[in-house]
Amino acid sequence: MLSGPWLAGRDAGPGGGRCDAVGNVRSVWEALATQAAMYPERPFVECGGVQLSFADLASRAEAVAGGLASAGAEGGSRIAVIATNRIEYLELMFACARLGCVLVPINIYLKGEFLRHQLADSQPRFVVADDAGCGAVAQVLDDLPVVPQVIALDGASSPLPASLVTAYSELKGNAAPLPPAPVGPASLFSIMYTSGTTGWSKGCMLPHGYYVHVADVLREAWEIDALDHLYTALPLFHLAAQAMVLMVALRQGAYLVLEPTFSASDLSRRWTESAATVFLGTGAMGIAALAAPESEFDRAHRVRLAILIPFSPNDQGRFRERFGVSVYAELYGQTECVPISFSRVSGQRNPLSAGRPAPYLEVAVVDDDDRPVAVGEVGEIVVRPRSPHVMFQGYWRRAEETLHAWSNLWHHTGDYGRFDAEGYLYFVDRKKDAIRRRGENVSSLELEAAIVRHPKIREVAVHAVPSEMTEDEIKACIVLVPGEEATPEELFQFFKQALPYYAIPRYVEIVPELPKNALGRVMKHLLRDRGVTSATWDFQAMGLVVEKGERR
Repeated sequence: MLSGPWLAGRDAGPGGGRCDAVGNVRSVWEALATQAAMYPERPFVECGGVQLSFADLASRAEAVAGGLASAGAEGGSRIAVIATNRIEYLELMFACARLGCVLVPINIYLKGEFLRHQLADSQPRFVVADDAGCGAVAQVLDDLPVVPQVIALDGASSPLPASLVTAYSELKGNAAPLPPAPVGPASLFSIMYTSGTTGWSKGCMLPHGYYVHVADVLREAWEIDALDHLYTALPLFHLAAQAMVLMVALRQGAYLVLEPTFSASDLSRRWTESAATVFLGTGAMGIAALAAPESEFDRAHRVRLAILIPFSPNDQGRFRERFGVSVYAELYGQTECVPISFSRVSGQRNPLSAGRPAPYLEVAVVDDDDRPVAVGEVGEIVVRPRSPHVMFQGYWRRAEETLHAWSNLWHHTGDYGRFDAEGYLYFVDRKKDAIRRRGENVSSLELEAAIVRHPKIREVAVHAVPSEMTEDEIKACIVLVPGEEATPEELFQFFKQALPYYAIPRYVEIVPELPKNALGRVMKHLLRDRGVTSATWDFQAMGLVVEKGERR
């Protein structure tokens, strides 16, 4: 944990003074290596009680990269990571950047078909996982077309065959000297899976230049200073934590406090203890913080800015009043392209909007024929780049879906929006049948495919239900196999074992049949119109919930 004397000495010279953003860099590794060369002893990041300087992190990443190379990794090798926020995750991220490998972050809550699909699609050479991740991989190993080597973060003892497992500590001890990697801004750095519509989750191919670009845009928009302490609990398996927080801190030379998990009840206390000045989270985190009991630390901290996206103007006011901080939520984007629109913290702002379009993009709102709609009218948000490396490179192994998303030379976001007369963009809704819950996008197709594996279930259709908090709740309309019966407890236990916790439906209704059109497609708009009926089971009201310690 950062101490008071360090704060007092931040203007004292090399290693303790101002560390402004360093020039133009071409890759994620170059961003770290440059800071490590100029400010080697300057503390950069803390996570789980471990603090590293720029040079510490660069040295550790170099050792891990050497160990991966000795184990057979090379430029272009895909390395999947299944772990909570921890220092080793940062080592691995920058080791991949150093070696020219491709990072594949996996959501830690995936299991069963959800996990099998991403591992089968990405076909990583190595999977680096914590204990829970090793257990999840063991359950799908026999169904993978290519069996990866597993590197166990918490030791080599796991349910996996011993011949497949190497301890992470051994990897770091077998490092080999490395030649410079031929990595540039167009080189692929990560495959980030996103689940935004009815189909299976797709891997967004994100280059090094995109990570650097996102960081440089946002550190200026958010007016991050080298003296700032950024505080976040966003998970590293999402782009937000990697590019919008970690890389922002790195490029600006700011200090980063990366929490392993989020705790609403401890939030203001941790702000105070960590000397945080900027909090980065989600709107759901903001709502949870407002719902937590008031604390003596609510006004004892140094936080000047809370970046919470999305967050309604009403909730922004409540947050500002309770915690005494400025709130920022005017940004729109997605894994494929972020930010698409934003406001500068001290610039002209409209808190009802998502800001104005980014200058490096063309942004339009169009009808179903890709013709621009009038100001104020709702249509699909589409974008295309004016500069290189400001968007993703396409969907991994999905050439046809990439072309479909890019029809008429526009990337189609799948989101409805509108412009006002002053050029502000407003997000209205998702265009397709997608669900967002607990900060995660949930694919209806993936969820239905996992649920229908229950032997008593013949058909299922899932859809979103408005939540009293934020985002969505999930309802599953289930048709049982003729002659079968099922209890709420039975289905909940199956869901708990087969689904990520955030994808478990809160509501379940057993129905005799699903409404279908002449082509046999389920008419989900009719199910949505029905909503929560008197015959619907509410698992939460029944006390059937997944406790925090059981989520993995």
